[in-house]
Amino acid sequence: MQKITILLITSCLAALPGCSKKEENEAEAPAPVQVTAVTQDTIRRIVNGDGMLYPRDQASVMPKIASPVEKFYVNRGDHVKQGQLLAVLENRDLTAQTAEGKGAMDQAESNLRTTSGASIPESVVKAQTDVDADREAMDAAKKVLDSREELFKEGALARRQVDEALVNYTQAKSQFEAAQEHLRVLQAVAKEEQIKTASAQVDAAKAHHQSLEAQLSYAQILSPISGVIADRPLYAGEMATPGTPLVTVMDISRVVARVSVPESQAGMVKVGHPATITQVDSGQEVQGKVIVVSPATDPASTTVQVWVEAENPGERLKPGASVHAAIITEMFKAATVVPVAAILPGEEKGTAVLTVSADSTAHKKQVELGVREGDKVQILSGVRPGEEVVVVGGLGVDDKAKVKVISTAVEEEADEDENPAPPDAKEK
Repeated sequence: MQKITILLITSCLAALPGCSKKEENEAEAPAPVQVTAVTQDTIRRIVNGDGMLYPRDQASVMPKIASPVEKFYVNRGDHVKQGQLLAVLENRDLTAQTAEGKGAMDQAESNLRTTSGASIPESVVKAQTDVDADREAMDAAKKVLDSREELFKEGALARRQVDEALVNYTQAKSQFEAAQEHLRVLQAVAKEEQIKTASAQVDAAKAHHQSLEAQLSYAQILSPISGVIADRPLYAGEMATPGTPLVTVMDISRVVARVSVPESQAGMVKVGHPATITQVDSGQEVQGKVIVVSPATDPASTTVQVWVEAENPGERLKPGASVHAAIITEMFKAATVVPVAAILPGEEKGTAVLTVSADSTAHKKQVELGVREGDKVQILSGVRPGEEVVVVGGLGVDDKAKVKVISTAVEEEADEDENPAPPDAKEK
């Protein structure tokens, strides 16, 4: 028994060097990795935001008068044009009032025409008679004055009689001039005031008639915009009241996504930037552009509202739907790009990737990242196009360690195209 135990111990001791050598070889075996080439590609800086769809334009048509609905000409879902008749309200009382106002206006206009073409008033006739009489008296006084001046020059008349004739002439002339001015005032002022009064009456009658016509026009409900009828809460015969929408019209030929963007990224968004709107439920996508960037930040969510407008062919996108917007704020062409999987996680010195040289040696390189889009990221410095970086199996591989490249991303894609089944691993 002791001899057998000694033989077993001896055998194990003899086998120990072989076991240790095998473990050492296994430890030195190169790590299998998958690599891909650093490429040059177009990459975009994208700002994302979530929000809701709104129509391009919307009008809640409210009546200006309280009256029952006589008839509707549209239903929910109908497409209408701007200015199209949507409904008519009861208006028989307004029609009668408008006709009455028209008659009052016609009467005022007739009175104005009569006043303008009327004969001269009696006061004007009397004033004209006074002017004629005073003119004759002045002419007679002038003849007496001239006659006495001639006699005075011949020495046949005293100076006192000439002075008396001069005084009489002066008085007659003054009276004539006063009568003449009185006539002018009567002719100019009296008739002008009469015409002004008649004109004012016409203006008042016209204004009243126009007001009644406006009231009558309010009974016809017209569409202020082109669009589709989104709501019609009343039925014919029900009372329409001011302040309550009678019909709601939406223009959804274009839609506006009002999305919230993080405050830290909002500064990069400008009016005119292209964007993609995706409806959350259906996944439908449309292309649009930014039309509004709010100048204020929402203090509750610390986000900035951005409006993205897009065409809505077939009216597939419905206002009120939740959407996601991807806004392209910058585009970099021929940028150095690697897959996101090539970036090593948890590096103490920053961001790094593993490159593989022709002799299957791994080299850890510090890189500076730029824009990230989807599963690719821009490299500003650290690697160059054409180098191969590790995308699978790089975690735990030391710098300058030997690796075994089992495939490249390009080869794998080619194999998948030729055969849907997973290809066997092959050595590069």
